[in-house]
Amino acid sequence: MVEEENGVIINDEGELLIHEDSIIETTEMSAEDLAILQASKDAAKFVQDLQKEITPNRVATAGLILLLLVGAIFSTWYWVIPRDSVMVETLYLQRSGHLVMSEIHNTGSREITDVDFQVTFQSLDGEVLQTMGIEVDSISAHSSVAGDDLEMLIVGYTVWDNYVIAIDLKYTDHRGDQQFLLVTHEVGDWAWEEFKDRN
Repeated sequence: MVEEENGVIINDEGELLIHEDSIIETTEMSAEDLAILQASKDAAKFVQDLQKEITPNRVATAGLILLLLVGAIFSTWYWVIPRDSVMVETLYLQRSGHLVMSEIHNTGSREITDVDFQVTFQSLDGEVLQTMGIEVDSISAHSSVAGDDLEMLIVGYTVWDNYVIAIDLKYTDHRGDQQFLLVTHEVGDWAWEEFKDRN
């Protein structure tokens, strides 16, 4: 016996039946639809094949190789390629007066020679209150010069006024050309100030 429940035909055993009137004629797929379907299948197969080829070990190895390559490029630039890079670092502190400390960094990949470095502490009117300086035959690549000769304590002048630190650096680069760095910094607004001047 066949019954119909909610538009669905069921036989005596509870199986679903379809009447031939319920079957809707399907239209044939166009060539374009078939091409899209085939392309989707090909893309899915390609992704599955790619998943088999790409493993976590291979990804880690590729990352390590990339890191080594970037490191090699940076090392070549830093150590091998001839370049000049000199920085003067100056620190100003108010400690029982005025304390000025300087350091010369040759961060280039070649030696600099005939280094003449002078630091002057002066009033805003240009009066020289104290100076310090050094003369060095050479500073090798990737090294620094500091010490007692590059520290000065200026006492007897109020910390409530502003002053000027004048930095004068002369040296000869690896090509034999004379290089100059002349900068001034006004200090006194703060009890601690740091300056980094590059040439």
